[in-house]
Amino acid sequence: MKKSLLALAVLGAFAGAASAQSSVTLFGIVDLNLRYIDNDAGTQYQMNQDGNASSRLGFRGVEDLGGGLNASFWIEGAVNAQNGTASGQTWRRRQTVSLAGGWGEVRLGRDYTATFWNWTIFDPFGTNGIGNSGNLGFVQAQPVPSGGAYGTLVRADNMVAYFLPSGIAGGLYGQAQVAAGQGSNGNKFYGFRLGYASGPFNVAGAWGRTQVTGGIPNVSPPPGLPDDTNGTNWNIAGSWDFGVVKASVFYGNLTYQALDQSNWYIGLQAPVGLWTLKGTYGQVDRSGIEPFAAGWDNQSAWQLAVGATYDLSKRTALYGTYSHISNSDGARFVVGAMNGHPGGGGAADATSQGFEVGIRHSF
Repeated sequence: MKKSLLALAVLGAFAGAASAQSSVTLFGIVDLNLRYIDNDAGTQYQMNQDGNASSRLGFRGVEDLGGGLNASFWIEGAVNAQNGTASGQTWRRRQTVSLAGGWGEVRLGRDYTATFWNWTIFDPFGTNGIGNSGNLGFVQAQPVPSGGAYGTLVRADNMVAYFLPSGIAGGLYGQAQVAAGQGSNGNKFYGFRLGYASGPFNVAGAWGRTQVTGGIPNVSPPPGLPDDTNGTNWNIAGSWDFGVVKASVFYGNLTYQALDQSNWYIGLQAPVGLWTLKGTYGQVDRSGIEPFAAGWDNQSAWQLAVGATYDLSKRTALYGTYSHISNSDGARFVVGAMNGHPGGGGAADATSQGFEVGIRHSF
């Protein structure tokens, strides 16, 4: 049965709206794995998910309006495949509506930020699993004393975005975004991404700025610094596909109140028949204004990750990944989580390592 028909059957509530669409698609991913983690303080065996790709359920559709114009929607949420609960099923991965034509696309709603795209696209692990480069990243949703959060490192709410049309000026592509900070703890965001891809070559840079309500946990703001502060996030990344191997490189910087953090990684992917071998080496360095960045200043850590994926079909794959993190100068980064802030993760200056094997199926 075609996905479009299946989507209409499942989404009875959407049947009226869907019938007017040129096409409606039900899609998703289920990814589960068995994982072993050793964070010095102890070891743990667990079933986990999202080792190769993020488990999700979604619906998307497009309507041809004629004259090269089309309207579309995208509704996507995370699923908890480990126990089948509705935990995380809030459709907060993406909810957008778009209008597109030869002039480009205008997209409204919740979506990835421009600065996150570079981080995930050029990572051979796609920022998934214990090998993802985000293990050395800033906390995705950093809690703050006022109850606010730096919540725009991956996605942003209330966003208006414009995307350049594909094929413009050869391989030029890009996007610009503005997100309203609605509510007392909202994060106002604006940013852009500009890149060029031609043949085996791809390079892109991104910049974003967020007005954050509140400060960093356990960090008092410097004198005169208001509660509503700005965080700036920028990065540049590129890749070159040599056929036998695809090499990528990333460098990014984040400044927020008293903290300055830089991340870089290099990655390799090599197709060998039905196998894809991959590996990354990355490092994080932090600096800060003492005593306001107590516990953060001069921290550093590096991560080495290697993995392999075996394609059973176009939709199904087996995979295995190993990752090792070494902390120094008080850093607490661990595999399997985007953390490393004081009071979280492993012990200071500890090593962290893990291994996982799993299966991913997309539909």
